[in-house]
Amino acid sequence: MDIKRSILLVALAVVAYLLVLQWNQDYGQAALPPTQHSVASTPASDLPDTTAGAVGSQGDVPTATQAQPEPTLSASTATSNQLIRVKTDVLELAIDPRGGDIVQLTLPEYPRRQDRPDVPFQLFDNGNERTYLAQSGLTGANGPDARANGRPLYSSEKRSYVLGQDQQQLIVDLRFSEAGINYIKRFTFKPGTYDLDVRYLIDNQSDKPWTGNLFAQLKRDASSDPSSTTATSATYLGGAVWTQDEPYRKVKMGDMDDKPLRLNVQGGWVAWLQHYFVTAWIPAADSNNLVQSRKDGQGNYILGFTGPALNVPAGAQAETGATLYAGPKSQDKLAELAPGLELTVDYGFLWFLAQPIFWLLEQIHELLGNWGWSIIVLTIIIKLIFFPLSAASYRSMARMRAVSPKMQALKEQHGDDRQKLSQAMMELYKKEKINPLGGCLPILVQMPVFLALYWVLLESVEMRQAPWMFWITDLSIKDPFFILPIIMGATMFVQQMLNPTPPDPMQARVMKLMPIVFTFFFLWFPAGLVLYWVVNNLLSIAQQWYITRQIEAAAKQA
Repeated sequence: MDIKRSILLVALAVVAYLLVLQWNQDYGQAALPPTQHSVASTPASDLPDTTAGAVGSQGDVPTATQAQPEPTLSASTATSNQLIRVKTDVLELAIDPRGGDIVQLTLPEYPRRQDRPDVPFQLFDNGNERTYLAQSGLTGANGPDARANGRPLYSSEKRSYVLGQDQQQLIVDLRFSEAGINYIKRFTFKPGTYDLDVRYLIDNQSDKPWTGNLFAQLKRDASSDPSSTTATSATYLGGAVWTQDEPYRKVKMGDMDDKPLRLNVQGGWVAWLQHYFVTAWIPAADSNNLVQSRKDGQGNYILGFTGPALNVPAGAQAETGATLYAGPKSQDKLAELAPGLELTVDYGFLWFLAQPIFWLLEQIHELLGNWGWSIIVLTIIIKLIFFPLSAASYRSMARMRAVSPKMQALKEQHGDDRQKLSQAMMELYKKEKINPLGGCLPILVQMPVFLALYWVLLESVEMRQAPWMFWITDLSIKDPFFILPIIMGATMFVQQMLNPTPPDPMQARVMKLMPIVFTFFFLWFPAGLVLYWVVNNLLSIAQQWYITRQIEAAAKQA
């Protein structure tokens, strides 16, 4: 009968494993984007308000009078089918001549899926899968983007630009003229960089002074994060800004719903964060900017800044601009662009542990060149750091294991008298110099390190699609065959075999279920994190077995 039950349990386990594999195959991959793109330009009602006393409205733009909502451009005037394409070694983007906004942007160095390296990850999109774009312009008294008949329609020499291999930079000029004012919206790209300079050159050939304000903003809908890779990932999707008081202040979509942001900031930046990638507008460090958030009539969230008024006398020229970053969360590069921008790599409340862990992991990777082996070496280093504490704990558990026969005798002696049993066990612990809570210490100490490493592996773009060996081709997502979680559960079971059996029967049954529960939880954890836990368990088993053997041998000799 026992054999039949064992066979049945094994068969059920195999069937459950195959079902999980099939579910993972059917639902575990992100869908590829459609190949067709329809792009709608931005209506003028999306533009920021520069009135100091402006109040919120139900429209896209807050107005001071709230008399009538500003008109939205018709589809015929708002849509441009001739997008300006720009290609560098790390960016492929499309600029809409109507307003000069970047409405599409993909990252060739970061495939959307590892099995399709030919399909780049799409960061910006406007009208296909989602709404997400970078807007900029000149508003205010004479700004062309504040025109009553809509945003300016720029012209360009070509419809397609490519940064050559030998070029140090690529300049794309968009031109527009009106009422004696000549405007050039200039995009400057450099090889190997995800930041680009966006500048406005204003040539006032009229007989009147010109006044306007630079604005730059990020517009996104409330759709889910396309770069999220695991079911367990809860990375932040939303806005963030820099202020004098807070170098990293989150601006959640719910906050934009409840109360629009309105801050006066010198320099700083505004950003939109998602898993692995960030987009940020960075104004001049010495400029005083009005940072605002709002929600337009279509339910899109807008976060941006409006610069100080720029005055250009008749017959004079002037320029203004900002830097746009659209790419991976690379800490070193972000730190170079603006103070606090590297904090968009959000390691959570344990950042003070995560930062040195990532630094050490990065140094190991420079030597080994493989993130999987780097995690293993990091685990060994962490284990060595905690070796004295772990050794003391394992000695305590080994002593408890050695006195298990005495504990069993006490249970038989006192029967159901729990009070006398507890007193007798405490006396035994005191006599044998055993700390009953000593076995919990390694787990409690390692939990902050474990959580910090979890965020390092989850948030660091360097782990995205990073292979280890064999079937582990991406350490940032779950094991496709769930082999590592099963090994992890087996190592937990072996550890339990080395530990003393808890005196409480209920506690003993709960402890037996722990490997199964943890295995289930770890099925969808990033493979890199499970790899860390497997190696840590194996090292713990070796250390615990050695210490237990020493203490049992000493007990026999005594």
